Amino acid sequence: QAAVLNQQVAALRQQLGELQALLDDSKARDAAAQVQLSTLGSDLNAALARAAAEEKRRRELEEEERKRLEAEAARLASEAQDLERYRSEFFGRMRELLGNRDGVQIVGDRFVFSSEILFPPGGANLSLEGRLQIAAIAQLILDVADEIPPEIDWVLQVDGHTDNIPLVNGFQFADNWELSQARALSVVRFMASDLGIPPNRLSVNGFGEYQ
Repeated sequence: QAAVLNQQVAALRQQLGELQALLDDSKARDAAAQVQLSTLGSDLNAALARAAAEEKRRRELEEEERKRLEAEAARLASEAQDLERYRSEFFGRMRELLGNRDGVQIVGDRFVFSSEILFPPGGANLSLEGRLQIAAIAQLILDVADEIPPEIDWVLQVDGHTDNIPLVNGFQFADNWELSQARALSVVRFMASDLGIPPNRLSVNGFGEYQ
């Protein structure tokens, strides 16, 4: 009986040892899980913090961009108003200067000069009367230009035209296209070289007989 009891005690001890091993293993796994949960929690908190910071920065950038666009829109609106004021002032003074002179018409935002005043038939050399007319306009342009802020970009467009009579052989120009461009170029060169209009404020176009 003692031997049997000893065997049973040994078996029980073995079972207790196995149970203890299982318990130790369970505790170890539980501890590892706790460590993993703690790490995941830290990572999650860090990710949430980064997301919050990025969202805040995004809102700040959007607000900065909104303010910039509003300021740009206000600047452009102010510039447009200023340009319109200078434009109105210029055309008002031009109307006073030109009055009802023969050969000059005011059509919208254009001053149209009869070619007979500025050029000889079929030619592109400015006449004396034409130079006087252009000089008077140039002086007004310079007076108004001094008042225009440098950030306002303006250009005086000079358009050349002709009648619809074809040029014959022997003329200086091949056709009315060339003649109209040469006439506009004569005005622009006179304005830039002799009258002091900045070249970057001038443009040349030739319409020939078609407008």
